[in-house]
Parts: sequence; C-alpha cells; structure tokens
Amino acid sequence: MKTKSWMKILSLPAMCGLVLVAGCGKKEETTEQPAATPAAAPAATPIDPATAASVSGTVKFEGTAPPAAKIDMSQDPACKGTNTAEAVVATGGHLANVFVYVKDGLGGRSFDIPKEAVTLDQSGCKYHPHMLGVMAGQDVKIVNSDPTTHNIHPTPKDNREWNESQPPSSAPLDKNFAREEILLPVKCNQHPWMKMYVNVVKSPFYVVTGTDGKFEIKGLPPGDYTLAFVHEKYPEQDMKVTLAAKDAKTVDVTFKP
Repeated sequence: MKTKSWMKILSLPAMCGLVLVAGCGKKEETTEQPAATPAAAPAATPIDPATAASVSGTVKFEGTAPPAAKIDMSQDPACKGTNTAEAVVATGGHLANVFVYVKDGLGGRSFDIPKEAVTLDQSGCKYHPHMLGVMAGQDVKIVNSDPTTHNIHPTPKDNREWNESQPPSSAPLDKNFAREEILLPVKCNQHPWMKMYVNVVKSPFYVVTGTDGKFEIKGLPPGDYTLAFVHEKYPEQDMKVTLAAKDAKTVDVTFKP
C-alpha cells in the first residue's frame, strides 16, 4: 500500500509538468487588425457648363525692355541653342512667360488631377517651356532632346528636392509635385545657364502668356475671384474680377521695368 501511495505522489509533479509543457506549447491566438485604408481623395466639385464663365485679356509691357543677357555655351560643344536668356521676353509692348492663375475665389472646390502628363523638354541646352503650369500631383514628363547629358535639379520651398541626371536618348523622367508652389525654380547642374520655373496649383484655371501677352481662362463657375499675374523678374500683380453666369470679362495688366 505504501509503495502504491508513493507512486501516486511521485506521479503528480510529472502530470503537472505535462500540463505546463502543453500550456507553453500552445500557440497564442491573436486578432489581426485590418490595414488602414488611405483616405480617398475628395470628389471633384461639378461645374455647370451652362453657367460657366471666362476671363481673358492681355499682359502688356510698358517702357523699354532690358536687353536679353548673352549666354556663353562654349563649355559644352554639344550645346547648339540660341545664346540669349529668357528672363524678360517683351515684344511689341506685350510680355511673355507670365503665369496667370485663379489665386482666390474657388473656396473648398476640388478638381480631378489630369491624367495627361505635361512635357518639359531640354533642347538646345535650354528648358522648354521656360514657364510651366501644372496641377499638384499631375505627371511631368521630362525629355532630353540634346546630344549631351543634363542634370535636372528642382530647388523648391514646399516640395521635395531632387537631383537627377539624364543622358542623351534616355527614357523620359516621370515626376510630379505634391504641393502647391509658385515659381518653383528648376536648374541644370551640368549647364549653369539653364533655368526654368514650375508653377504648381490646385485647380485647372491657369495659363502662361506667349509673345502676344494674351491669356484666357475658361470654365469658371460664377463668383468673385482674384487673378494673380506672376513673372520671375517683377512683383506679382493681383486683380479682382466678378463673373456672372455665362460672363466673359476682359482684364488687362501692365508690367513696368
């Protein structure tokens, strides 16, 4: 009897050990949290085409335009472009390369990002265009049409800075700018005279003037707006305009040296 009792007592720790081992070996059950879904972009606010208005005009230049600075491209024999800078292009009293956009008046409206990319070309060791408008998030296709390597280097205040080389005949670079920013400079580290500006806005209501100084912005809903006229060398000019349904207003602006 005593032997059997001791065997029962000795078997208790072993059984407990088995229980403990079984408990430790059991896989802990966890409840996985679903991955956070990124917030969807706000839906574009529709504009009734039956009431859409437009504003147009001419950006003029009063006085004598400064002579175009000469560019020395001799450091790279592959550069065969025109050797004049594009800082001030004034022809017949009109000013080119003025970025005109709706600065205020759209309220909380949102707009679809265009699926079509805008192109920034490098030809003749210059950027084309010299002044570019794009919506935030829209693709910019950067092309090198020259027989030499370029080095594209945006130097923004509010967007991400990057610096990337592009050999001749290479594939286009696909870039975009996430935040609104006016007069964002872009330079080429390989050719120090190469410079242009990207203007990043939140709406499609913008335009860059050509050599005739003319501009037109269509498709605006009726309302009170502030138009901004931006040039790289002169102070920004703002003009207020009120557009009724189907309105077509004319606004002219004059820059002076």
